[in-house]
Amino acid sequence: MSSEPSGTASAFSGWSTRRWLRTGVATTLAVLAVLGSVGGWAMWRTSQITTELVDRRSPALIASMRLEQSLVNQETGVRGYGLSGRADFLEPYAQGVSAERTALRRLRPLVAGDAQASADLTAVEKLAGTWQERIARPVSSAPAAEAVRLATQRATEGKATFDSLRRAMARQQAHLEGERAAASRDLRHAVTLRNWVFSGIAVVIVAVACLVFEGLRRGITAPLGRLGVAAREVAQGRFDRSLEGAGPADLRRLAGDVDSMRRRLVEELQFSEASRTLLDEQAADLKRSNTELEQFAYVASHDLQEPLRKVSSFTQLLQRRYGGQLDERADQYIAFAVDGANRMQVLINDLLAFSRVGRVHNEHRTVDLEEVLDKTLDALSVALEESGAEVTHDPLPTVVGDSTQLGMLWQNLLSNAVKFRSPDRPPRVRISAELLGDTWEFAVTDNGIGIAPEYREKVFVLFQRLHTKDAYPGTGIGLAMCKKVVEFHGGTIGIDPGHTAGTRVVFTLPAAAQEPAAPDRKTQP
Repeated sequence: MSSEPSGTASAFSGWSTRRWLRTGVATTLAVLAVLGSVGGWAMWRTSQITTELVDRRSPALIASMRLEQSLVNQETGVRGYGLSGRADFLEPYAQGVSAERTALRRLRPLVAGDAQASADLTAVEKLAGTWQERIARPVSSAPAAEAVRLATQRATEGKATFDSLRRAMARQQAHLEGERAAASRDLRHAVTLRNWVFSGIAVVIVAVACLVFEGLRRGITAPLGRLGVAAREVAQGRFDRSLEGAGPADLRRLAGDVDSMRRRLVEELQFSEASRTLLDEQAADLKRSNTELEQFAYVASHDLQEPLRKVSSFTQLLQRRYGGQLDERADQYIAFAVDGANRMQVLINDLLAFSRVGRVHNEHRTVDLEEVLDKTLDALSVALEESGAEVTHDPLPTVVGDSTQLGMLWQNLLSNAVKFRSPDRPPRVRISAELLGDTWEFAVTDNGIGIAPEYREKVFVLFQRLHTKDAYPGTGIGLAMCKKVVEFHGGTIGIDPGHTAGTRVVFTLPAAAQEPAAPDRKTQP
């Protein structure tokens, strides 16, 4: 006994929401089709009886009564003419004859399908014909004196014949009245049946709607509501909240998938917590390392430079005092020592400047790049004049940043443009600025020796040199410094690969505000 329900439940447990909906809709449509058929039959039955009553029974009874009235008018006119001989009594007779023909034309098709009514009509027509043949037509067609004699002579026969006709018409009308009453009763029964059928249809529709809503509530909306509540609790941080599915198979699978996602989130959170702990430890190590680097920078700027200055001073002293007094090899060694000490001092100073980017100079404020560029050009005036360089630029905007670092950026870019100039032409440098959305794009274009495509990324790496120090002096930190300054301000920098006649360095900086247009400025050497 108990195994069958469990088997049925297990059979339906695999049904999805779509299958439940298809089955429910199909069942509902089938029930509605049956109810519609029953309702249609009830309407058709009522319509048929109404048509029978309105189009046949009632008109047949009315036509029979008009037939009787026409015959009575004929009898009254004939009898009056037969008694008085006055011709004006024949007028009702003539009207009755015409009315009789009209009533018969109307009545014959109405009783064609009813044997009893047809038999009654035949009897009435036969008796009416006998009366008209024996009494009405002879009297109505005779002169006044002859009509009185014929009426008197046939008075008894005429009365008996017309009484028989009256009885036949009474039977006909009684039968037609009975059929009309029966049709009325059938109509009332049909209307009652129709009303009950439609009431039952309404009750069944309401019951089906209640079943549909209850099925949707139990099978779909309630499980979805519980799943939604559980999902919101998980979203609010209760990751230990288990999600249990109910209802159709696809909703249970959905609950299982969401619960699987919850478990994965718990695992990810645990992993993230462990990673965060590790990151905190690494951040502490990085902070400690930065502190050590700052201490190293301090040592490099004070403790290392002092002995380096002594070495440089004494080697230069040796060079001045004993230059030319020793052999050529000794003079060369002293020159190597002086040059190495000087280059070491420059390298240390450049390293210190590189390490200070974003650490020492970190005052973000509104900076007028026109003013910064003017100061940079003043600082480089000697080099620009000696090389015959010409620097032109677009109107430069105002940005948010550190003025010292932006000055270092301009100085390194312009120094490189002058340093790596072509030997057969004076350097020409063009600085352009274009607003792209909320970012300014700057380009420093020169007509120098250019950079080979394979080195366009390498030049921004610290200490990367493309030439020997004898050909082009420097420490290889300039463009690395530019890259660090630009990235510290939230921009990007790179070499334009489409520019071949020289070098075009393109970098971006976040815009501070729109600047009004100004005429192009030109700086002569």
